[in-house]
Amino acid sequence: MNTVSRADDNASIHIQFDDNSLLPLLFGAHDKHLARIEQLLGVSLASRGNHVVIAGATESVDTACTALRNLYKQLQNGEAVNDSVVDAAVRMARGGESATGGSHIQIHRKRISPRSQAQSQYIRAMQDHDLVFGIGPAGTGKTYLAVCAAVEMFSAGKVDRIILSRPAVEAGERLGFLPGDMQEKIDPYLRPLFDALHDMLPGDQVVRRIASGEFEVAPLAFMRGRTLANAFIILDEAQNTTTTQMKMFLTRLGENSRMVVTGDLSQVDLPSGMRPGLRDAVETLDGVSGVRFVRFTDADVVRPPLVARIIKAYEASEAKPKDTS
Repeated sequence: MNTVSRADDNASIHIQFDDNSLLPLLFGAHDKHLARIEQLLGVSLASRGNHVVIAGATESVDTACTALRNLYKQLQNGEAVNDSVVDAAVRMARGGESATGGSHIQIHRKRISPRSQAQSQYIRAMQDHDLVFGIGPAGTGKTYLAVCAAVEMFSAGKVDRIILSRPAVEAGERLGFLPGDMQEKIDPYLRPLFDALHDMLPGDQVVRRIASGEFEVAPLAFMRGRTLANAFIILDEAQNTTTTQMKMFLTRLGENSRMVVTGDLSQVDLPSGMRPGLRDAVETLDGVSGVRFVRFTDADVVRPPLVARIIKAYEASEAKPKDTS
């Protein structure tokens, strides 16, 4: 129930929540979640029992009300609410979008909701298109959500395999110079993909699926000459592919397969003067039917706020002319 009063540019909204058992999780310890919404939106929130009164500038009050109701719905859906989820709810509410409706990923009993509008577009794109590019800075959820989408389709029986790949450019593709067997050589470059898998599924199931070949995690060089059918295929760190490697990878797409390519064009590790395959693909495939590009910015970073500020500071620095004297 909402009771609203408005005067000039200010407003007050009185919200009542039905399930008292969810309120400690909604408000946070010592009402820290309410305090965070106050800080982000410049409003005041006062709670008493199962009632909350929000007061302040009309637009900010409406945003706070939407964020608080979305968080309550997430708790009703069995999702956890923490500091980063509160930030995400405010971010989504500012854009007029609910994290509880529309796009989401469901894996068994675990529901993954978007934490920014770009994430929402990305999830929809992966569900509706055969080839999706997620482009933007670290911390925006590109790789994690791609793995989530892959596990969702695999668990639903829509694909038979998940194939995860990265270019091993940090080793100059010269894996033979590293110590250990082949698995030990490639593990450091593929660890983020392993970590995302383990976050979605029990560790023993991940190991079993890898052993059976249903999950494959391999360097990009291992993709050459293959046709990947009935699979969800992810290429991570794609800014470190050459144009030849990117074309090779994209043409591996087989029948009944989905492909997601992620990368950050501000973090290219290729030798100076070499054109990144990701940049070339963005320009070459623009307007091609069945291909969807989703672009993330520092505003979509879902790591702690300091990370977003660091990314923004580096972007500003890189945009300035450099003193070469």
